Parts: sequence; structure tokens; C-alpha cells
Amino acid sequence: MPPERQVSPERKTVYYIGTAVFVIGVLTFLSTFLSVALHFGDFTDFAARGRSLALRGALGFAMIVGGGLLQRTGKFGMAGSGVTLDPEEARKDVEPWARMSGGVVKDALDEAGIKIGSQAPDENLPFDERLRRLQQLHKDGLVNDAEFEATKKKILDQA
Repeated sequence: MPPERQVSPERKTVYYIGTAVFVIGVLTFLSTFLSVALHFGDFTDFAARGRSLALRGALGFAMIVGGGLLQRTGKFGMAGSGVTLDPEEARKDVEPWARMSGGVVKDALDEAGIKIGSQAPDENLPFDERLRRLQQLHKDGLVNDAEFEATKKKILDQA
């Protein structure tokens, strides 16, 4: 099983601050609608109240956007969230995932069915190892019963 990805305390702090700013922004933005509903039909000091409502609405919206950006930065890191456009930093952000199962590039090549270099095909493995791998694929639900039986028969016939 791959090791768990550890998120730094700084990134956690940024994420939680972003969450708090986002929630306060939502409450501030929604308070404008509550204020309008409570003072519906009351036109005393209309201009000042209108400025206050517009300022509260704009401030709340800005806090929603800013809090969302802080959350994203805390969750994905500076390069992962697109704040820093440095390829080296982006590699560091995805490095734990790249180590899993041979790397991001290998995963993309495997999905496309492309074999590069001197990768040994499964036929060069001992038959018992091929059976174990087939059994694991079946157990994980990646191979159905019919495919499992047909491939198992083929491996045993070659042994």
C-alpha cells in the first residue's frame, strides 16, 4: 500500500483560513438580502442604505472568491493550484503521486497502451506470478469471470 500523503501544517492553516473567509463572505453576502427583506418599503435614508447594501454585497462576494482561492491553494499547494507557474514546484506538488506505481508518465503511457524501451511483457514472468497477478485483477474487479477463466486456461496451457 502506498504511503499516505502528508500535508504540511502551513497548507492546512491556509486551507482552514480560506474556509473561514469563504463562510464569512457567504454570510456577509446573504445579509444584504436579509436587510432588504427586513426594510422592504422603508425609504428613509435610502441612499445611505443602498451604499451600505452594495458595499456589503461586493465585500461578501470578494470574500467568497478570496476564500475559495485560499482553500484551493491550501489543498493543492501553490503550483498545484496554479498560483505559481513553476514546473519544478508543480513536480514537487505531484511527487507523492508520481512515486506510486512507477510515476505519472508511466501511468499515462500504460493507459494509452504504449510500451517504451525494454519493458518485459508479462509472458516473460513465471506462470505462477502471472496467475497471481491475474487473480489480483479478478479480485479487484478489473477482469470479469469469463476473462479470468479464459486467461487462466491460456496461462496454464503455456506452462
